[in-house]
Amino acid sequence: MAAYRIVKLDDSWKGRTRQFRYRTDSYLDVQIVEERGVSRIEFRKKMFDAPVEKELEVSWMKDHMAAPMLFAAVDDEEQIAGYLELNPERWNNRMRVANLFVEEPFRRTGAGTVLMRHAVSVAEKAGARMLVLETQSCNMPAIGFYLSQGFAIGGLDLFHYSNEDLERHEVRIEMMRMLESINAPW
Repeated sequence: MAAYRIVKLDDSWKGRTRQFRYRTDSYLDVQIVEERGVSRIEFRKKMFDAPVEKELEVSWMKDHMAAPMLFAAVDDEEQIAGYLELNPERWNNRMRVANLFVEEPFRRTGAGTVLMRHAVSVAEKAGARMLVLETQSCNMPAIGFYLSQGFAIGGLDLFHYSNEDLERHEVRIEMMRMLESINAPW
């Protein structure tokens, strides 16, 4: 694992945008099963016919956030390997990982793990009871990473992005990780 240090980015980053991409060959197929008065949701990993590349634009520290915090993982050559944006959800005592992205050349070098450990540390110091984040059912690289970091699927929204999310295999998944701290000062 490469050595990274975490740097807090200041308010001059507010409103800056960044394009991020990921590639995936599979997705979690979401099925709603109804049997004898019981409903359940099933997730089955399925393969796309061909790998899919997704691209999204992120704007840092958006106005709707209560108190956004932006961090970067920086290597020995002062290159930014990845970004972590956190936002406290005071009303329910959770810390949201609003964004976590690792630049393509730095993926699988430990930058994501360093960023996530920092997220846990910040959230615990703030007294948050849980870390939460959102990803898409087609972002299997992210899902695998989050599971390896102690997260579990805690909810979903079948129509968050469009009315065709199920057909597009891009359902919003909420993932959560319980923390040791349970008494937030806010």
